[in-house]
Amino acid sequence: MIEVIVARLEREAEGVMGVELVRADGSALPPFEAGAHVDLHLGNGLSRQYSLCNDPAESHRYCLGVGLAADSRGGSRFVHECLRQGDRLAVSSPRSLFSLAHEAKAHRFIAGGIGITPILSMIHACERAGLRWSLDYAVRSRGRAAWIGLLSAFGPRVRFHVDDESGRTEAAALLHEIDTDEHIYCCGPTAMMDAVALAAEASGITPERAHFERFAPSDAKAASEAVPASFAVVLAHSGKRCIVEAGESILECLERHGVTLPHSCREGLCGSCGVPLISGEAEHLDYVLDDTERAANRRLMICVSRSRSPELVLGV
Repeated sequence: MIEVIVARLEREAEGVMGVELVRADGSALPPFEAGAHVDLHLGNGLSRQYSLCNDPAESHRYCLGVGLAADSRGGSRFVHECLRQGDRLAVSSPRSLFSLAHEAKAHRFIAGGIGITPILSMIHACERAGLRWSLDYAVRSRGRAAWIGLLSAFGPRVRFHVDDESGRTEAAALLHEIDTDEHIYCCGPTAMMDAVALAAEASGITPERAHFERFAPSDAKAASEAVPASFAVVLAHSGKRCIVEAGESILECLERHGVTLPHSCREGLCGSCGVPLISGEAEHLDYVLDDTERAANRRLMICVSRSRSPELVLGV
Protein backbone atom coordinates (compact mmCIF):
# COMPACT_ATOMS: atom_id res chain seq x y z
CA MET A 1 0.00 0.00 0.00
CA ILE A 2 1.12 3.55 -0.74
CA GLU A 3 0.36 6.29 1.79
CA VAL A 4 -1.03 9.37 0.07
CA ILE A 5 -2.41 12.77 1.01
CA VAL A 6 -5.46 14.43 -0.50
CA ALA A 7 -3.86 17.47 -2.17
CA ARG A 8 -6.99 18.83 -3.83
CA LEU A 9 -10.74 18.27 -3.97
CA GLU A 10 -12.74 19.92 -6.73
CA ARG A 11 -16.28 19.43 -7.97
CA GLU A 12 -15.82 18.62 -11.66
CA ALA A 13 -19.55 18.37 -12.42
CA GLU A 14 -22.85 17.73 -10.70
CA GLY A 15 -22.29 14.53 -8.72
CA VAL A 16 -18.60 14.20 -9.70
CA MET A 17 -15.77 14.95 -7.27
CA GLY A 18 -12.23 15.31 -8.55
CA VAL A 19 -9.60 14.01 -6.11
CA GLU A 20 -5.88 14.69 -6.45
CA LEU A 21 -3.55 12.47 -4.42
CA VAL A 22 0.18 12.92 -3.79
CA ARG A 23 2.59 10.63 -2.00
CA ALA A 24 2.84 11.40 1.71
CA ASP A 25 6.64 11.41 1.67
CA GLY A 26 6.79 13.63 -1.43
CA SER A 27 8.42 11.01 -3.66
CA ALA A 28 7.26 9.90 -7.09
CA LEU A 29 4.28 7.57 -7.42
CA PRO A 30 4.48 4.27 -9.35
CA PRO A 31 3.94 4.75 -13.10
CA PHE A 32 0.66 3.76 -14.69
CA GLU A 33 -0.77 3.05 -18.13
CA ALA A 34 -3.63 5.04 -19.58
CA GLY A 35 -6.89 3.42 -18.43
CA ALA A 36 -5.44 1.97 -15.21
CA HIS A 37 -7.19 2.01 -11.84
CA VAL A 38 -6.19 1.86 -8.18
CA ASP A 39 -7.77 0.52 -5.02
CA LEU A 40 -8.46 3.50 -2.77
CA HIS A 41 -8.60 2.62 0.93
CA LEU A 42 -10.84 5.16 2.61
CA GLY A 43 -10.75 6.38 6.18
CA ASN A 44 -14.01 4.61 6.97
CA GLY A 45 -12.50 1.17 6.37
CA LEU A 46 -13.88 0.72 2.86
CA SER A 47 -11.86 -0.02 -0.26
CA ARG A 48 -13.08 0.98 -3.72
CA GLN A 49 -11.64 0.90 -7.25
CA TYR A 50 -11.31 4.19 -9.12
CA SER A 51 -9.81 4.90 -12.51
CA LEU A 52 -6.91 7.29 -12.87
CA CYS A 53 -7.82 10.21 -15.13
CA ASN A 54 -4.64 12.29 -15.32
CA ASP A 55 -1.78 12.12 -17.83
CA PRO A 56 0.17 8.85 -17.36
CA ALA A 57 3.36 10.85 -17.90
CA GLU A 58 2.79 12.52 -14.52
CA SER A 59 4.57 10.84 -11.62
CA HIS A 60 3.84 13.38 -8.89
CA ARG A 61 0.10 12.74 -8.54
CA TYR A 62 -2.86 10.44 -9.10
CA CYS A 63 -6.13 12.08 -10.12
CA LEU A 64 -9.50 10.39 -9.69
CA GLY A 65 -13.06 11.28 -10.61
CA VAL A 66 -15.61 9.88 -8.17
CA GLY A 67 -19.27 9.86 -9.16
CA LEU A 68 -21.81 9.93 -6.35
CA ALA A 69 -23.78 6.72 -6.75
CA ALA A 70 -27.47 6.87 -5.89
CA ASP A 71 -27.17 3.45 -4.24
CA SER A 72 -23.77 4.13 -2.69
CA ARG A 73 -22.61 1.49 -0.19
CA GLY A 74 -20.49 4.11 1.53
CA GLY A 75 -17.55 4.63 -0.81
CA SER A 76 -18.59 7.45 -3.13
CA ARG A 77 -20.74 9.07 -0.43
CA PHE A 78 -17.75 9.16 1.92
CA VAL A 79 -15.63 10.84 -0.78
CA HIS A 80 -18.30 13.44 -1.50
CA GLU A 81 -19.37 14.19 2.06
CA CYS A 82 -16.49 13.36 4.39
CA LEU A 83 -13.17 13.51 2.56
CA ARG A 84 -11.13 16.66 3.20
CA GLN A 85 -7.96 18.19 1.79
CA GLY A 86 -4.99 16.98 3.84
CA ASP A 87 -6.56 13.63 4.74
CA ARG A 88 -4.22 10.64 4.64
CA LEU A 89 -5.33 7.57 2.72
CA ALA A 90 -3.74 4.52 1.13
CA VAL A 91 -3.82 3.35 -2.49
CA SER A 92 -2.64 0.22 -4.23
CA SER A 93 -0.21 0.26 -7.12
CA PRO A 94 -2.08 0.88 -10.39
CA ARG A 95 -3.48 -2.07 -12.35
CA SER A 96 -4.18 -2.05 -16.09
CA LEU A 97 -7.19 -4.02 -17.30
CA PHE A 98 -8.35 -1.41 -19.84
CA SER A 99 -5.56 -0.08 -22.03
CA LEU A 100 -4.83 1.37 -25.45
CA ALA A 101 -4.25 -1.21 -28.17
CA HIS A 102 -0.78 -0.62 -29.59
CA GLU A 103 -1.75 -2.05 -32.97
CA ALA A 104 -4.66 0.41 -33.45
CA LYS A 105 -4.21 3.18 -36.02
CA ALA A 106 -6.99 5.25 -34.46
CA HIS A 107 -8.95 5.25 -31.20
CA ARG A 108 -12.67 5.98 -30.83
CA PHE A 109 -13.69 6.59 -27.23
CA ILE A 110 -17.28 6.24 -26.02
CA ALA A 111 -18.02 7.44 -22.50
CA GLY A 112 -21.18 7.69 -20.46
CA GLY A 113 -21.28 9.82 -17.32
CA ILE A 114 -18.50 8.97 -14.88
CA GLY A 115 -17.14 6.53 -17.48
CA ILE A 116 -15.12 9.45 -18.80
CA THR A 117 -12.49 8.94 -16.07
CA PRO A 118 -10.29 6.17 -17.58
CA ILE A 119 -10.87 7.54 -21.07
CA LEU A 120 -9.58 10.96 -20.03
CA SER A 121 -6.18 9.44 -19.23
CA MET A 122 -6.25 7.70 -22.62
CA ILE A 123 -6.89 11.03 -24.34
CA HIS A 124 -3.91 12.54 -22.52
CA ALA A 125 -1.76 9.63 -23.69
CA CYS A 126 -2.96 9.93 -27.30
CA GLU A 127 -2.27 13.65 -27.33
CA ARG A 128 1.24 13.15 -25.99
CA ALA A 129 1.97 10.42 -28.58
CA GLY A 130 0.30 12.21 -31.50
CA LEU A 131 -2.25 9.42 -32.04
CA ARG A 132 -5.55 9.89 -33.88
CA TRP A 133 -8.60 9.81 -31.59
CA SER A 134 -12.17 11.01 -31.13
CA LEU A 135 -14.65 10.95 -28.25
CA ASP A 136 -18.42 10.54 -28.00
CA TYR A 137 -19.46 11.63 -24.50
CA ALA A 138 -23.04 10.89 -23.42
CA VAL A 139 -24.48 12.69 -20.38
CA ARG A 140 -27.93 13.42 -19.03
CA SER A 141 -27.25 17.17 -18.90
CA ARG A 142 -24.32 19.51 -19.50
CA GLY A 143 -24.14 20.11 -15.76
CA ARG A 144 -23.24 16.43 -15.35
CA ALA A 145 -20.45 16.48 -17.97
CA ALA A 146 -17.20 16.27 -16.02
CA TRP A 147 -14.17 18.17 -17.37
CA ILE A 148 -16.41 19.81 -19.98
CA GLY A 149 -14.08 22.80 -20.33
CA LEU A 150 -10.99 20.69 -20.95
CA LEU A 151 -12.82 18.42 -23.41
CA SER A 152 -14.48 21.28 -25.30
CA ALA A 153 -11.02 22.66 -26.08
CA PHE A 154 -10.41 19.68 -28.38
CA GLY A 155 -13.04 20.99 -30.80
CA PRO A 156 -14.80 18.60 -33.21
CA ARG A 157 -12.85 15.58 -31.98
CA VAL A 158 -15.20 15.58 -28.96
CA ARG A 159 -18.91 15.10 -29.61
CA PHE A 160 -21.27 15.68 -26.68
CA HIS A 161 -24.57 13.77 -26.59
CA VAL A 162 -26.82 15.48 -24.04
CA ASP A 163 -30.07 13.67 -23.24
CA ASP A 164 -32.06 16.71 -22.10
CA GLU A 165 -31.10 18.64 -25.24
CA SER A 166 -31.38 16.13 -28.08
CA GLY A 167 -32.65 12.90 -26.52
CA ARG A 168 -30.74 9.68 -26.02
CA THR A 169 -28.33 8.67 -28.78
CA GLU A 170 -28.61 5.14 -30.14
CA ALA A 171 -25.52 2.99 -29.73
CA ALA A 172 -25.33 2.24 -33.45
CA ALA A 173 -24.98 5.96 -34.19
CA LEU A 174 -21.86 6.12 -32.02
CA LEU A 175 -20.16 3.62 -34.35
CA HIS A 176 -21.06 5.47 -37.55
CA GLU A 177 -18.37 5.42 -40.26
CA ILE A 178 -15.81 3.64 -38.10
CA ASP A 179 -12.59 2.81 -39.93
CA THR A 180 -11.43 -0.78 -40.28
CA ASP A 181 -8.21 0.01 -38.40
CA GLU A 182 -9.97 1.92 -35.62
CA HIS A 183 -10.49 0.46 -32.13
CA ILE A 184 -13.36 1.42 -29.82
CA TYR A 185 -13.11 1.93 -26.06
CA CYS A 186 -16.28 2.19 -24.01
CA CYS A 187 -16.91 2.94 -20.34
CA GLY A 188 -20.14 3.99 -18.68
CA PRO A 189 -23.41 2.59 -17.33
CA THR A 190 -23.91 -1.14 -17.82
CA ALA A 191 -26.92 -0.74 -20.13
CA MET A 192 -24.98 1.63 -22.37
CA MET A 193 -21.98 -0.69 -22.64
CA ASP A 194 -24.18 -3.70 -23.35
CA ALA A 195 -25.87 -1.71 -26.15
CA VAL A 196 -22.50 -0.63 -27.61
CA ALA A 197 -21.23 -4.22 -27.46
CA LEU A 198 -24.28 -5.46 -29.38
CA ALA A 199 -23.99 -2.63 -31.92
CA ALA A 200 -20.30 -3.37 -32.40
CA GLU A 201 -21.02 -7.03 -33.05
CA ALA A 202 -23.77 -6.13 -35.50
CA SER A 203 -21.37 -3.76 -37.29
CA GLY A 204 -18.79 -6.50 -37.75
CA ILE A 205 -16.32 -5.05 -35.26
CA THR A 206 -14.25 -7.95 -33.96
CA PRO A 207 -13.83 -8.49 -30.20
CA GLU A 208 -10.13 -7.64 -30.58
CA ARG A 209 -11.11 -4.11 -31.64
CA ALA A 210 -13.69 -3.50 -28.89
CA HIS A 211 -12.55 -2.69 -25.35
CA PHE A 212 -14.78 -2.18 -22.31
CA GLU A 213 -14.19 -1.02 -18.74
CA ARG A 214 -17.03 -2.00 -16.42
CA PHE A 215 -17.80 -0.43 -13.04
CA ALA A 216 -20.58 -2.99 -12.43
CA PRO A 217 -21.34 -6.46 -13.78
CA SER A 218 -23.70 -6.94 -16.70
CA ASP A 219 -27.11 -8.19 -15.57
CA ALA A 220 -27.52 -10.07 -18.83
CA LYS A 221 -24.22 -11.90 -18.39
CA ALA A 222 -24.90 -12.85 -14.79
CA ALA A 223 -28.37 -14.16 -15.60
CA SER A 224 -27.31 -16.21 -18.63
CA GLU A 225 -24.07 -17.71 -17.35
CA ALA A 226 -24.58 -18.26 -13.62
CA VAL A 227 -24.11 -21.90 -12.60
CA PRO A 228 -26.13 -22.73 -9.45
CA ALA A 229 -24.85 -26.26 -8.76
CA SER A 230 -22.44 -26.88 -5.87
CA PHE A 231 -18.89 -28.04 -6.53
CA ALA A 232 -15.63 -28.64 -4.66
CA VAL A 233 -12.49 -26.53 -4.53
CA VAL A 234 -9.16 -27.93 -3.39
CA LEU A 235 -6.29 -25.70 -2.24
CA ALA A 236 -3.16 -27.33 -3.65
CA HIS A 237 -0.72 -26.01 -1.06
CA SER A 238 -2.63 -27.24 1.99
CA GLY A 239 -4.82 -29.96 0.50
CA LYS A 240 -7.88 -28.31 2.09
CA ARG A 241 -11.14 -29.25 0.32
CA CYS A 242 -14.27 -27.10 0.53
CA ILE A 243 -17.73 -27.35 -1.00
CA VAL A 244 -18.96 -24.20 -2.74
CA GLU A 245 -22.70 -24.15 -2.24
CA ALA A 246 -25.26 -22.85 -4.74
CA GLY A 247 -25.61 -19.11 -4.36
CA GLU A 248 -22.16 -18.44 -2.88
CA SER A 249 -18.88 -17.56 -4.53
CA ILE A 250 -15.62 -19.42 -4.17
CA LEU A 251 -14.32 -16.44 -2.21
CA GLU A 252 -17.28 -16.57 0.19
CA CYS A 253 -16.86 -20.32 0.61
CA LEU A 254 -13.19 -19.99 1.48
CA GLU A 255 -13.92 -17.17 3.93
CA ARG A 256 -16.54 -19.40 5.55
CA HIS A 257 -13.77 -21.98 6.05
CA GLY A 258 -11.35 -19.45 7.52
CA VAL A 259 -9.22 -18.99 4.38
CA THR A 260 -8.41 -15.37 3.52
CA LEU A 261 -7.11 -14.51 0.05
CA PRO A 262 -6.54 -11.10 -1.58
CA HIS A 263 -9.68 -9.51 -3.00
CA SER A 264 -11.35 -6.14 -3.40
CA CYS A 265 -14.42 -5.48 -5.60
CA ARG A 266 -16.24 -8.86 -5.22
CA GLU A 267 -17.81 -8.26 -8.67
CA GLY A 268 -15.22 -9.65 -11.10
CA LEU A 269 -14.08 -6.20 -12.15
CA CYS A 270 -10.72 -5.46 -10.56
CA GLY A 271 -8.63 -8.63 -10.90
CA SER A 272 -7.22 -8.58 -7.38
CA CYS A 273 -8.66 -12.00 -6.44
CA GLY A 274 -7.21 -13.90 -9.39
CA VAL A 275 -5.64 -17.27 -8.54
CA PRO A 276 -3.91 -19.99 -10.60
CA LEU A 277 -6.15 -22.86 -11.74
CA ILE A 278 -4.34 -26.21 -11.73
CA SER A 279 -7.15 -28.49 -12.83
CA GLY A 280 -10.88 -28.46 -13.47
CA GLU A 281 -12.95 -26.39 -15.90
CA ALA A 282 -13.91 -22.93 -14.71
CA GLU A 283 -17.07 -21.03 -15.55
CA HIS A 284 -15.58 -17.56 -16.00
CA LEU A 285 -17.97 -14.77 -15.03
CA ASP A 286 -15.47 -11.95 -14.64
CA TYR A 287 -14.60 -8.93 -16.77
CA VAL A 288 -10.85 -9.27 -16.34
CA LEU A 289 -9.73 -12.22 -18.46
CA ASP A 290 -9.87 -12.04 -22.24
CA ASP A 291 -11.11 -14.87 -24.47
CA THR A 292 -7.62 -16.31 -24.91
CA GLU A 293 -7.00 -16.41 -21.17
CA ARG A 294 -10.38 -18.03 -20.55
CA ALA A 295 -9.70 -20.69 -23.17
CA ALA A 296 -6.33 -21.40 -21.55
CA ASN A 297 -8.21 -22.11 -18.28
CA ARG A 298 -5.16 -21.37 -16.12
CA ARG A 299 -6.51 -18.58 -13.92
CA LEU A 300 -9.86 -17.51 -12.46
CA MET A 301 -11.39 -14.76 -10.37
CA ILE A 302 -12.71 -16.40 -7.21
CA CYS A 303 -15.14 -13.60 -6.34
CA VAL A 304 -17.58 -14.46 -9.17
CA SER A 305 -16.41 -17.45 -11.21
CA ARG A 306 -17.75 -20.93 -10.63
CA SER A 307 -17.12 -24.39 -12.09
CA ARG A 308 -18.32 -26.53 -14.98
CA SER A 309 -16.61 -29.58 -13.46
CA PRO A 310 -17.24 -31.29 -10.10
CA GLU A 311 -13.93 -30.00 -8.70
CA LEU A 312 -11.45 -27.16 -9.16
CA VAL A 313 -7.88 -27.36 -7.86
CA LEU A 314 -6.49 -23.90 -7.11
CA GLY A 315 -2.81 -23.06 -6.96
CA VAL A 316 -2.98 -21.48 -3.49
